[in-house]
Amino acid sequence: MTRALIALTSHRQLGNTGRETGFYVGEAAEPWEVFRAAGWDVDLVSVAGGQPPLDGRDENDETQNDFLATAGVENTPKAAEVDPSGYDVVVFAGGHGTMWDFPDNPDLARIAASIYERGGVVAAVCHGPSALVNLKLSDGSHLVAGKRVAGFTNDEENAVGLSDDVPFLLADKLTEAGATHVPAPNFTEQVVTDGRLVTGQNPQSARAMAEAVVKAVQAA
Repeated sequence: MTRALIALTSHRQLGNTGRETGFYVGEAAEPWEVFRAAGWDVDLVSVAGGQPPLDGRDENDETQNDFLATAGVENTPKAAEVDPSGYDVVVFAGGHGTMWDFPDNPDLARIAASIYERGGVVAAVCHGPSALVNLKLSDGSHLVAGKRVAGFTNDEENAVGLSDDVPFLLADKLTEAGATHVPAPNFTEQVVTDGRLVTGQNPQSARAMAEAVVKAVQAA
């Protein structure tokens, strides 16, 4: 039985805007649905545990409603409590909150490095690749170094008016870590698979990213 872990941000404040953020619900709900349809076990984790803050909620979206009703979002374990040895896949769901609490979280890094080094798949969508910008493997190399990746683009950040509010620009940080960032036009589906690393650009890419993860697990 394949087991997947979907990681969610616990960060609520959108910089100094006075607005709230969190994890982008569709970017967790769509992978959750795809993986369950594939017969996988799917668990959630968040940085701080408990109920993580929601963003981008669509109350008319059946997938999101099913996810919020049955996936256990209201009581997630803390990343510090998770043993990665039982998982074959980790997916970092996006939402602007990730830009604050994903990059330097040692427990998310531990989980992802462990899964990857055991032959598992690491995936991320939209701002979720912020978990990868500082992520190093046990040999000290960046996981993304020399790899092609997708992630929320500088143009998209400009389009939503938050370039000056986020702590860094995601595409730039991925490039600094040695990745080749492969952008598509704003808010169009874009998924890049490089071996056992699968990344998607934006909310429009979440379902296709998850489908690519299923293929990557089958290939591995």
